Amino acid sequence: MPIITIDSLAHPGVEVFSTLTEAQLRNRKDEAAGVFIAESPKVIRVALDAGYEPLALLCERKHIEGDAKDIVERCADLPVYTGERGLLASLTGYVLTRGVLCAMRRPAMKTVGEVCRRARRVVVIDGVVDTTNIGAIFRSAAALGIDGVLLTRNSCDPLNRRAVRVSMGSVFLVPWTWLDGPIGSLRDHGFSTAAMALTPDSVSIDHPALAREPRLAIVMGTEGDGLPRETIADADYVVRIPMAHGVDSLNVAAAAAVAFWQLRAR
Repeated sequence: MPIITIDSLAHPGVEVFSTLTEAQLRNRKDEAAGVFIAESPKVIRVALDAGYEPLALLCERKHIEGDAKDIVERCADLPVYTGERGLLASLTGYVLTRGVLCAMRRPAMKTVGEVCRRARRVVVIDGVVDTTNIGAIFRSAAALGIDGVLLTRNSCDPLNRRAVRVSMGSVFLVPWTWLDGPIGSLRDHGFSTAAMALTPDSVSIDHPALAREPRLAIVMGTEGDGLPRETIADADYVVRIPMAHGVDSLNVAAAAAVAFWQLRAR
């Protein structure tokens, strides 16, 4: 494999790791040409096993023959950039806390129909912008039996570097795509919808009717204001998680984990 030692962040080819913003990596005008960054050997292995295409590696020298050796061997025809730890640690926004970064090609986006086709439980993420919450929701979705993830366009990109890292690679395990229509459009795919919200007429998450639903879309709202009124009005169910000790709500990532477990397909 071509091991390339760099002594400057201006070295040709390194800009994907050093100077391009998340928006530039994503390339909204042509997402098929977009790139994302996976960080840490464990996360990179999950991506490779899931069929994601690697483009280049940036690796601390000690990891090339260390805990990233198998990754370097799997990417044998790709450039592997390396250099002194101090130089690599100076990458703006890309401190190498785990020693290895991999630039990877963004996959072709699935359609909503493809994500929903064989699914029994999906989650709709509506307006969640915090990268940590997105990563945590994906990790819970993968662990607790959610078959697909749909995101409104005002939500954080799941392939944001931090979201990928927090998810521990779970973003590569659960099919996902963007939802451009209203949640009511999911009825066309055979789903009932359950909006997680605190309203006077919401039902408890353990309501028997929810468990009987053959196909259910669980709708999670933004961290601050929750779901829009029109989204709540369009849902088949409005669902609350009962609280104790005067607590009014949970963080969206924690609430998602509770909802995924309780509303899982039986």
